[in-house]
Amino acid sequence: MPVDGPKDTGAPKPPPKPCPVCGKPADPATLPFCSKRCRDVDLNRWLSGRYVIPGRPTDPEDAE
Repeated sequence: MPVDGPKDTGAPKPPPKPCPVCGKPADPATLPFCSKRCRDVDLNRWLSGRYVIPGRPTDPEDAE
């Protein structure tokens, strides 16, 4: 028995979210970004330490 894909319910689709780097509409090929360039800019920001996910402060006594 074949499995059906997602069905169109007729409900309006929400507008695409803007690119987190430049604010232009996102491109489905590079979601959530608008282009490969913005995707690469975002990756560079992560790799250079500009974006940081906060964590618990480290206690020097815990390291021992």
